[in-house]
Amino acid sequence: MANGQKRADIKYGLDVGVVLKEDQSTDRITYGKVQKILTNSPTHPHGIKVRLNTGEVGRVKEIL
Repeated sequence: MANGQKRADIKYGLDVGVVLKEDQSTDRITYGKVQKILTNSPTHPHGIKVRLNTGEVGRVKEIL
């Protein structure tokens, strides 16, 4: 299972677990499919930011 820090590992439609902005203090993970990749840089230490099909935005912590 990849950790979501490399943009190259993340593809549209992929099932991922993300931490939403409001859940950063608890690290609660929300699961969904990637609709859009929002981070432009090739890597990010806190995880690549994505928008899920539900419209929620968070940083990838797990790639399923």
